[in-house]
Amino acid sequence: MTDSNHASVPSRFDAVQITALAHLYRAEVYRSTAWRLRFDNTTNWAVVTTGIAFSASFSSASASPVPLALVGLLVVFFLLIEARRFRYFDIWRMRARILEKKFFAPLLRDQEMLRETGWAERLAHDYENPRHRMSFAFAVGRRLRNNYAWIFLIQVLAYFGKLAIHPAPLTTLGELWERAAIGPFPGEAVIAAGILFHGSWACFAGVTFLLERQRRAHLHLHDHH
Repeated sequence: MTDSNHASVPSRFDAVQITALAHLYRAEVYRSTAWRLRFDNTTNWAVVTTGIAFSASFSSASASPVPLALVGLLVVFFLLIEARRFRYFDIWRMRARILEKKFFAPLLRDQEMLRETGWAERLAHDYENPRHRMSFAFAVGRRLRNNYAWIFLIQVLAYFGKLAIHPAPLTTLGELWERAAIGPFPGEAVIAAGILFHGSWACFAGVTFLLERQRRAHLHLHDHH
């Protein structure tokens, strides 16, 4: 009875199933491309917003550096939106990658596309029970390392450049504190807040990178077993 059950389930995909999987792959690539465009838009918004802050602060020697200091908060908002979109993109990207690696690669090598390896079952389970493969924290860390760290770095350099040259080149440390002051907040406090803000994001990027690398190593070891 057991042998007959195994015999009734072919180990290879027939022509109809291959055609269906090809259309499925096209759909996954389309969805991943659509979500890629969506989270690319948030990066563009962050860049444009930072550029507007540049224009406002460097429009004249007497212009305030405050826009450059505050634009970081808006960039963080875009980062969080992008991380959410990246998690959805990762779903479709991984499905397409599984089909490329487990289905199309053997097909191009003229090898048998066997079901026994388990990839088809795992993919079917993912369609029945879709879930995010990446946590929100990991998604934030990934987008921060890939894109937003550079935006923050440019913001910091522009801010201190503004303080250093306008309205005249700095000559004393006291002038730096005076120019960095915002309303009732002394310059020392503003600079300290900026260092804490950007330092926290740098630590977050580093910690998530280490945790993600450990997670990948664990999954790689699990796959080998």
